[in-house]
Amino acid sequence: MPDRYPLPDLNQLPDDLRAKILEVQEKAGFVPNVFLALARRPAEWRAFFAYHDALMDPESVGRSSPLTKGDREMIVTATSAANQCLYCVVAHGALLRIYEKKPLVADQVAVNWRKADITPRQRAMLAFAMKVCERSHEIDDADFAALAEHGFSDEDAWDIGAITAFFGLSNRMASFTGMQPNSEFYLMGRVPKAKQ
Repeated sequence: MPDRYPLPDLNQLPDDLRAKILEVQEKAGFVPNVFLALARRPAEWRAFFAYHDALMDPESVGRSSPLTKGDREMIVTATSAANQCLYCVVAHGALLRIYEKKPLVADQVAVNWRKADITPRQRAMLAFAMKVCERSHEIDDADFAALAEHGFSDEDAWDIGAITAFFGLSNRMASFTGMQPNSEFYLMGRVPKAKQ
């Protein structure tokens, strides 16, 4: 299924969006489709990526967190799989493979996180995230207590829940627009990066 909404021309975008997208392109070697797809509405793009960055890179807003980049991408991959979001599973699965330095982990987490090669701490984190994803109205003190047994604070639970909730929005945006993952994502973290 092709993108339902045509991607805007990078050169037609406001300067701040274009600068950020070019920065991402320089770092990644390509422009992830989500950056262009959401740029058709610049105000929404700015709000989306400001919240994205605050959640996925808390240091960028002066906050520390014990959740690693791999943990964060694991949450996104597992919950995006539950929401059947092709774009986010493929894109964030690629980042998960890179951050965890495990070429198989994203596929395992996306298919059945309970059987994935992850730590008990990560399993508890994903159990909480999946409950937020699928049955947030049932979250209670026992869920927070289960996280605490693995060293997670209430602030960490907030991070897990907020990442899950934010990507619930992202999953739905990607799905209804027909957003397709860039082909580059499929091999990232699976094969060694070419020496330059």
